[in-house]
Amino acid sequence: MVLPVVCMLLLLSSSAAYAQKTKPPSPSFSPTPAPAPAQDFVNLTDLLTVAGPFHTFLNYLQSTKVLETFQDQANKTEEGITIFVPKDSAFTALKKPSLSNLTANQLKSVILFHALPHYYTLADFKNLSESGPIPTFAGGSYTLNFTDASGSVHLTSGWSDTKVSSSVHSTDPVAVYQVDKVLLPEAIFGTDIPPTPAPAPAPVPDTAPAADAPTADGGSSSPGSAPGKSSSYRIISWGIWGHLVLAVSGGLALIL
Repeated sequence: MVLPVVCMLLLLSSSAAYAQKTKPPSPSFSPTPAPAPAQDFVNLTDLLTVAGPFHTFLNYLQSTKVLETFQDQANKTEEGITIFVPKDSAFTALKKPSLSNLTANQLKSVILFHALPHYYTLADFKNLSESGPIPTFAGGSYTLNFTDASGSVHLTSGWSDTKVSSSVHSTDPVAVYQVDKVLLPEAIFGTDIPPTPAPAPAPVPDTAPAADAPTADGGSSSPGSAPGKSSSYRIISWGIWGHLVLAVSGGLALIL
């Protein structure tokens, strides 16, 4: 009676051990990586309105529709954008050449000329100074040259020679730098840069010659003509002759 029970227990234990060995492994799930945080949308209109006196440049961005191009580059690409923004006073100081004489396409190219299709920090410009002309958003021959002078970034476009005076915004993917002058491309304005006009000479006072002083007899005397005998001169002459006649007469009277 005991032996069958022992055999039954052994059979059950071996069946349980076999079941544990043959149990399929539970599937393992690797954790799904969290999505990268979306970049903050950069509104260039708000940025330029709040940052400084850039109303003139912003108006040109809007009127030429270039604002949409820059906005898409800033928020829809991985390259980012670098914009050089002249102050309002830079446009006021621009007398010759004037942007008012440009065609619509030329004006649009001038505004596109103020941006690079890549995000650059101030430290990056040191390497750009060794790379030769850098293409701008205007494309083609619309290029800028950069030089780094003791940490100061200078830009040369042929017509314009200016520098970065301050960093308005520099957070990837958008960099905005203030410049002192409007950037004028050679592709539009040529290479014959007009010299700085010399100061106008001081006006010479237009003085009329002094009128001849009238003489006592109604005539006028001039330096080139012999002076006429006045009535006072004739009176003096008669007085001298009178004295002589009296002296001669007195002498004759003494003799006689």
